[in-house]
Amino acid sequence: MTIQEIYDLAINMGTGADPRGKKGVQKYLERQKKSYEELPERKKEDFDLENLKNPYSDTRILFGDPSTNVDKVMAGIDFDTGEVVLADRLNEKGEGIDLLIAHHPAGGALSSLHEVMDLQVDLLASYGVPINVAEGMMRERISEVRRKIGPINHYRSVDAARILGFPLMCIHTVWDNLSWRFMADIFEKREHEMVGDVMDILRSIPEYKQAIKYKAGPMLYTGSEKNRAGRVAVAEFTGGTEGAKEIYERLSHAGVGTIISMHTSEEHREEAKKHHINVVVAGHMVSDSIGANLFLDELERQGISVIPTSGLIRVSRLKPQSSTSKTKRK
Repeated sequence: MTIQEIYDLAINMGTGADPRGKKGVQKYLERQKKSYEELPERKKEDFDLENLKNPYSDTRILFGDPSTNVDKVMAGIDFDTGEVVLADRLNEKGEGIDLLIAHHPAGGALSSLHEVMDLQVDLLASYGVPINVAEGMMRERISEVRRKIGPINHYRSVDAARILGFPLMCIHTVWDNLSWRFMADIFEKREHEMVGDVMDILRSIPEYKQAIKYKAGPMLYTGSEKNRAGRVAVAEFTGGTEGAKEIYERLSHAGVGTIISMHTSEEHREEAKKHHINVVVAGHMVSDSIGANLFLDELERQGISVIPTSGLIRVSRLKPQSSTSKTKRK
């Protein structure tokens, strides 16, 4: 596969797992097109045309020739200069890494992270929050995230990759969508009596079993395992980053009793507690690993070897017996 083919595969898989559905994604792209067409000519040259065909501004080829053939990738959660240098050292030893794939965005994909948060509006609406209310709550939060991201040094890893000549890609919301779909299929399509039942199922998933051994497994942030679960929503797994803290009151009114989250702040925890919602924090890096693994399995099906690093708990589902060990090199 080429880098471009890997990138296209990511967009297709992310769209297929998107909470908005393919029609919802298409509507989003149509809004992007309309926004572009309404721009004055002097501003059109600054518009990222990739936004017209890729609904995920935080998923991009950051450096490298898209036509480059790929036989081996190094993939992980966070890539900074250290990971790029690590890949360079491994290639000195003959590894033959052709592409670096990070989960968390860098470069322009990081500075535009706030743009993917519109996805959360549709996700909240799917749980019963009126769309106008969801949009209103998210508007200020999106603006806040944009301001917080602004001062960050976005291009450290991209510059390191450029200097050492490594193609670099980041796949953020795509992998988060895959994680969300995987978890929603498990937890949202059946009833759960107690919060403890939810925790037991979560602990049985291979990535989370391994994370527990790393002391980074699921935790109950609010509520009790003896509480009745009510409706379970995987409401905080995709859409860029944490949403508005006001969502908990609205989700409570919509009948949600338990939320499964990747991570949550103390401020959000207190708000959920106030509205009697059980919050299960599954774990950040391990939850990111779910979507990463589903995507990397597809690469392995295409004959591409994978070196996992940077917090990625690699579990292959290509075989009946999953393993947390590194992928065998082909």
